[in-house]
Amino acid sequence: MAETGQPRPLTAFAPPPPLWKHFTPDNLKRLEEIKREASKGEDGKPRKKKWTPAELRALHLPPELRFLVPPEIPKSGHYSVFGELQSLSTTLPSLQEQGIEQLYPSTPTETDPDKPSQPSRPFNHAYYLLKISKSLLLNFLEFVGILSIAPEQFQSKVEDLRNLFINAHHLLNLYRPHQARESLIMMMEEQLSRSREEIQQMDKMHAEINGFLEQLKAQGIDIDSTSKPVENDRAKRITSEQDANSSRLVWDILDGTD
Repeated sequence: MAETGQPRPLTAFAPPPPLWKHFTPDNLKRLEEIKREASKGEDGKPRKKKWTPAELRALHLPPELRFLVPPEIPKSGHYSVFGELQSLSTTLPSLQEQGIEQLYPSTPTETDPDKPSQPSRPFNHAYYLLKISKSLLLNFLEFVGILSIAPEQFQSKVEDLRNLFINAHHLLNLYRPHQARESLIMMMEEQLSRSREEIQQMDKMHAEINGFLEQLKAQGIDIDSTSKPVENDRAKRITSEQDANSSRLVWDILDGTD
C-alpha cells in the first residue's frame, strides 16, 4: 500500500516501497537522539535499552520518523510481501481450500478397484505425478491444435494446463517434509563419515609413529633416556649429541618410507 492510500500494481520485480526515502542519515540520527533522550534515568545519564516497536511508537515520533520503526513480528495469520499474502502456518493448504480442482485422491491410502477385498495400499504420489505429466503433454498438443484452428478458444485449454501444473506442484510440495528429513539424514551421515575418516587417519599415524619408535629401539637407541634430566655439563653434551643422532635417524627412516 502506497503512502497516498492507493494500491500499488503487482509486478514480478516489485520496486521498494516509497517509505525507503525516509531512511536518510539525518532521520536515523534524529531517531537515535530521541531514543537516547527517552532512555535517560533519574541521574540524567542515558542507559542502554533494547527498544521494541511498540515502545518506539509510544514515543510520539514525527511522521517522517515513524516509518523507521519496524512493524511487530506477526505470530499468527498472514503477512503481506509485495502485495501478496503469505501464511505463517507451515501446514500445506489443500487445493480445495485454495478453490482449485484436485485431480488425485485426498486420502493417504487407496484401494485397488480390481481387488476391493484386499487392504488399501499407501498413496502412490509417483503414479499420479506420472499421470499428470502425460496429461500435460496431451493437453499441450490439444492446445497447439486449438491455436492452429480456432485461436479464440484458447482460454479453456490454458485453464486445463494451469490446473494440471498446480496439481503437479502441490504433489511435489507434499514431499517437502520427507525431503527435509532425508537431507538432514544425508548431512549427518556425511559428517559421521568424515569423523570416522579422521579417526582412521589418526589411528594410522599413531601406528606409524609406534613403528618408528620400535625401529629406533631395535637399533639400540634408548628413547626414554632422552627425556630424563642430566646432572652435569658432560652428560648434557652427550645427551644432546644422542638427541641429534636420534633426530637424524628418525628423518632418515621417514625419508626411506616415502
